[in-house]
Order: sequence, then C-alpha cells, then structure tokens
Amino acid sequence: MDCLFCKIINGDIPSKKAYEDENIFAFYDIAPQAPVQILVIPKEHIASMDAVTAENADVVAKIFAAIPKIAADAGIKNGYRVISNCGPDACQSVKHLHFHILGGAQLSEKMA
Repeated sequence: MDCLFCKIINGDIPSKKAYEDENIFAFYDIAPQAPVQILVIPKEHIASMDAVTAENADVVAKIFAAIPKIAADAGIKNGYRVISNCGPDACQSVKHLHFHILGGAQLSEKMA
C-alpha cells in the first residue's frame, strides 16, 4: 500500500513520536498550525471517517480515550482542538483516518 501514514507507522518514514500503543500511533506534525500539533492515527489502515464501520469503530473509541493523555503529555494545559478532515472538500490530504490535536496557545474561534 502506498500510504504515507502506513509508512510512518512501519518506520519507513521517520517521525517524532508522541504516543504509541498496540492500536494507535501519534506523531508531531511537520508543518504545525499551532504551537503543538499532533496527528493521531489508527495502526489499521482506515481511509477516512467515511470508512468507519461497526467492525472498526472500536479503534476510534480507543483514539478518543487516548487523546487527553497525548495532549497532557505534550504539555497542553488549557484546552485543545481535535479535527478530522474527511474527503476532498475538507482538504483531507492523506487517505488514512487521522485526528489533529491542536493546542499550546489560544486558538482562533474561526474554523474556516
């Protein structure tokens, strides 16, 4: 599979790891849009939110259970934003489900 995030999970492309367990890999974004920006991805390849099913939804629950720990370990203390882009109109650039944790400063209220 020619998936950038699968290659990062496999160690074929280096990344600055923020968290890892048997189901989840999290790493710092190379072009952050906030003082702290971490991408959290399932190790299982799931293309996007549209590909979440009853059979694989448990990994999404595990991601959301891990996000507060990942944010705290990254030093985010006063809140954060979690975003997942789905499809071309949302500018999903990598076709592997991922969640952006953004924090470390006051974020804009504007989302677009």
